[in-house]
Amino acid sequence: MVCYASLGGSGVVATELARALAARGHDVHLISSDPPFRWQEGLPRLILHRVSTPSYPLFREPQYLLALANAIAHIADAERLDIVHAHYAVPHATAAYLADQMMTSAHAASRPRVVTTLHGTDITLIGSDASYSWVVGFSIDRSHVVTAVSESLRRDTVSLVGVQREIDVIPNFLDCGHYRRRPASGLRRQMCPAGTDGLIVHMSNFRPVKRVDVVVEVFRRVRQDVRARLLLVGDGPVRQDIEQQVRNHGLQDEVVFVGEEHDPVRWLSIADLFLLPSAQESFGLAALEAMACGVPVISSNVGGLPEIVRHGITGYACEPDDVVQMSRLAIDLLRDAARREALGLTAAALVRTEYCADRIVPLYERAYTRALEL
Repeated sequence: MVCYASLGGSGVVATELARALAARGHDVHLISSDPPFRWQEGLPRLILHRVSTPSYPLFREPQYLLALANAIAHIADAERLDIVHAHYAVPHATAAYLADQMMTSAHAASRPRVVTTLHGTDITLIGSDASYSWVVGFSIDRSHVVTAVSESLRRDTVSLVGVQREIDVIPNFLDCGHYRRRPASGLRRQMCPAGTDGLIVHMSNFRPVKRVDVVVEVFRRVRQDVRARLLLVGDGPVRQDIEQQVRNHGLQDEVVFVGEEHDPVRWLSIADLFLLPSAQESFGLAALEAMACGVPVISSNVGGLPEIVRHGITGYACEPDDVVQMSRLAIDLLRDAARREALGLTAAALVRTEYCADRIVPLYERAYTRALEL
């Protein structure tokens, strides 16, 4: 399992998949530059391999790619791996292909099949850039099996990169035994003091694409009608800008910066509403986590979000720039507890019907079996 270590959906999904596969009896080797976000030490059949990247001033750009390819080849040969599962086309599927060619040249005893899962940025950002599009398409085409986390991303891969091969849609998933609403009355009282009518939560890696500034603007409008508070869970490059925006609007007492959180369930369990007005989301794992905890979601209707945030059923998916509609819907839901609860119950039921690990992980096992049969 090859993935990024940084805060973000792809690393979370790869780590959860590795953990679930190990629990089902597979030996799993997770390869990354550092322990991925939400990594847990000491789990049986699950081993972490850290890729060491040397620093050479005149040899900057390919350092991680080459070190990763070298690590994959060595681990695959030593452990007799059957599958290398690359999360992202570049650099991970690229490195897996290079490792395969290295092992072919060395006549290695074992050459694993490559399964690549596309998560979004590798297609919608990197794949659409002429500087990378050819290598992205090449890496996808050279994988034995390719999956995408949403139907929207599958379509984008075909249209932006020009890939014509079969791509299976396997959505992201959750451990539904863990992701459920839990009693947290003490934390709720702490975050919602007397006189507060509702609690709105946003959770992300605070990159510009997440549009946390829009979250704050929606909240500012909501506060004109409802005495709500806002919890911002996560951290990232735009945090200082968002803190300044909060100060500019005089909202310091109503907005709480929680920071990075390895287990967001306790925060989602006290939420009344979840906001995710992203500019682009190939899936929207944070929305799925909120829904599993019975929290209705107001999101933008981009990418894969409408596939899970079903308008008027589990929440509302709005035009990305329609801040007025997002604000109005948020106010309406905070004022209507019955409607809010009904949407939350439907959202949680949808997650348990379609997105639990025991339903999705076997789809990956079938993809592995298919790759081994090629």
